[in-house]
Amino acid sequence: MEKKIVTFGEIMLRLATPGHQRFSQATLFCASYGGGEANVAVSLANFGLTTEYVTRLPQNDLGQAVIMELRRFDVGTNHIIRGGERLGIYFLETGSVSRPSKVVYDRAHSSIADIKPGMINWDGVFDGASWFHWTGITPAISEGAALVCHEAATIARKKGITVSCDLNFRKNLWKWGKNASEVMPDLVKNCDIILGNEEDAEKVFGIKGNATDASRGEVKGADYEPVCRKLQKLFPQAKKVIVTLRGSINADHNTWSGVLFDGKKLFEAPVYQITHIVDRVGGGDSFMAGLIYGLVTWPGDDQKALNFAVAASCLKHTIHGDFNLVTVAEVEQLMKGDTSGRVIR
Repeated sequence: MEKKIVTFGEIMLRLATPGHQRFSQATLFCASYGGGEANVAVSLANFGLTTEYVTRLPQNDLGQAVIMELRRFDVGTNHIIRGGERLGIYFLETGSVSRPSKVVYDRAHSSIADIKPGMINWDGVFDGASWFHWTGITPAISEGAALVCHEAATIARKKGITVSCDLNFRKNLWKWGKNASEVMPDLVKNCDIILGNEEDAEKVFGIKGNATDASRGEVKGADYEPVCRKLQKLFPQAKKVIVTLRGSINADHNTWSGVLFDGKKLFEAPVYQITHIVDRVGGGDSFMAGLIYGLVTWPGDDQKALNFAVAASCLKHTIHGDFNLVTVAEVEQLMKGDTSGRVIR
């Protein structure tokens, strides 16, 4: 039996304005679900891997709707626990050209915010697992979520399970008394695979890249080798450090690539021009899922794994919603250089 990949975090109700409407214009919102670690699980299930998503949901119809949505995409839900007050919500206003997208959170006192160590049977969760993934969003939610995340990562590491994290710094979430730089080091020391972007390493660990300006679309892969080296020096147990490279020309046009450092060599992916972005939310999660798929499927071929991750997340920008609903074949077609978008019939 194929070993499963476990992810843990918060899934929320996503309420997005139609098209590019502003919050002040909207008379209705498009409802879907999403959240960093759930997005990874859905992508991996879509790629054909066995996944298990762990969270805490309210004992009400919305909590049940989330479980039904995850099951629709063949994500394991057997270890989701129920309880707490509510499902978190986030509101999305999609930007255009020079107007950036905006997110408003309504997630205070969500079910997972009140989670405590001991509530989840991690021994049961990790039975038959080969990989555990979490993001920096989870410990930012509350002290309880941070402690449970630490509990899970520690147990996974003791069991010899590969642990990955996406640093995912969210300044608007760290409100519970400690900041990211106080909490994250103890968590990241359990990780074999560390992913971040041009901002995460600086905001969380004070590690800054060379003079590149993401806001002008000027992000160069080679400039981030020092960042990777410093992160690996800070966390010597990490086997690979990966940085996603997004150059924001405007809200509709980004450049997209990534680099992977294995302790000796820096691998650079091709750079994609994403010129008509449909939805960039979940882009980093789709990259992480692509990377996990690549590292699991082609062990020893870091270049192919990185190229798959960048291509998968490039395609995510064409899909509404948090989830990356593309197939392995579609990603591999893009990797071969087919960017025509011709009708397939």
